[in-house]
Amino acid sequence: MLILLLILFPLLGGILIWLLSDKLASIAALFVSIVVMVLSLVVYNQYHHGLHEELIYQQPWISQLGATFSIEISNGLPLLMVMLTGFVFPLIIGAWYNKPIEKASRFYGLMFMAQAGLMGVFLAKDALLFYVFWEVALIPVYFLSSMYGGARRIPVTFKFFVYTFLGSLLMLVAFLYIYQQTPIHSFSWDSLVSTGKSISPANQQWLFWMLFIAFAIKMPVFPFHTWQPDAYEQSATPVTIVLSAIMVKMGLFAVVRWLLPVLPDGVKYWMDVVMWLSVAGIVYASCMAMVQTNIKRLIAYSSIAHIGLMAACLFAPNADYLSVQGAAVQMFNHGINIAGMSIIVGILEHRLGTQQLDEMGGIAKIAPYFTVGLVLISLANIALPLTNGFIGEFMMFNGLFNADSKYRVWLTVLAGLGVILSAVYTLTMVQKVAYGPLKTTSMGFTDLELNEKIVVILILLVILILGFYPKYLLELVNI
Repeated sequence: MLILLLILFPLLGGILIWLLSDKLASIAALFVSIVVMVLSLVVYNQYHHGLHEELIYQQPWISQLGATFSIEISNGLPLLMVMLTGFVFPLIIGAWYNKPIEKASRFYGLMFMAQAGLMGVFLAKDALLFYVFWEVALIPVYFLSSMYGGARRIPVTFKFFVYTFLGSLLMLVAFLYIYQQTPIHSFSWDSLVSTGKSISPANQQWLFWMLFIAFAIKMPVFPFHTWQPDAYEQSATPVTIVLSAIMVKMGLFAVVRWLLPVLPDGVKYWMDVVMWLSVAGIVYASCMAMVQTNIKRLIAYSSIAHIGLMAACLFAPNADYLSVQGAAVQMFNHGINIAGMSIIVGILEHRLGTQQLDEMGGIAKIAPYFTVGLVLISLANIALPLTNGFIGEFMMFNGLFNADSKYRVWLTVLAGLGVILSAVYTLTMVQKVAYGPLKTTSMGFTDLELNEKIVVILILLVILILGFYPKYLLELVNI
């Protein structure tokens, strides 16, 4: 029942918050988010200390279709994603606790419905249940993106909807095809894995693209990325954090859970193509980030580059699975870092009323606490040693270089170029925001408030603790 509460509590909490007044909504939202975080830590304790080798909840659901309500934590990756989802939401709500939000009860209600869907995605071991939670996570975000944000939010949300709807449809068709081949017509993960391996290589090759495109849109991977920069720019910052820190991990997670084991021949046939697409995305997104004048679009392209490296490593076969394990570690660390960066950017936008880098400058002179947070989170974002971003990136490059692919050296070199470019555009952004002469538009900037200090300190603690002592994550990675 413990892992079931990870889904039920935010779902019921979101419904309850929707019914409250706006004055009580933020207090209730903070309480619900903290409870969910505590639940995720309890689950971590149960799993990590061997109290349960597996955490499973299973009940009959749609017996006529062979679908069960089956949720499970049987290895470290779903646990990492549950912990990330549980940790990021209190950061979002804590950072925006004292900021005005129009119709706050509706806003927070939709946020927690999205959290419930995300938890379900990371826990589901039934393909039909996974698809349902995939949609449950997306629907509240559609409404949040269209109701809150910039002036172009409606067309941007429509583009996001079209991309994800088409991807979801492809995924459903692929699942239904594999389901029809199962001997007992079951949507269970075990049935799909055993049946998928028996499907002919030729059929696996086209089934691969139906699943991969659905997951690639969500990550996103080049060239399925075009919805993301607009969505990050136009969405309200709390929604951007959900998209960037957690929701993009749905695609990466789905590759590990539903693509690699179910269609191994298809993966083997197309792996070089996917790795080249991913590495092309790293270089392209890094170059685009270097020329951005809008800070939220810069963060969006930075995220595409980081996700591209993780995607490439998921398809880089090697005997010890080091690249996949590194990608799993980095999924968690990237979620923390991009959440921290987006919170910093959100504070800038809220204080200054602009997203334009040219209108920022000299903030270090008047906001030292903010600047410390900006600099340290930026250093983690470029994977500086002794920050949390380093160990996962080191494992990924090691795994990519040792991949069983004739293109491994070229792929590693081009992916490494992304690291260099990441340092260039990230440090340039820090210089423009914090240093140089104090811009007129920045003169009214105030330093971090108490709730913002608490949130930034929590993020920095995670960055430094996992940077100095990554064993907490490495012990969990068992894929």
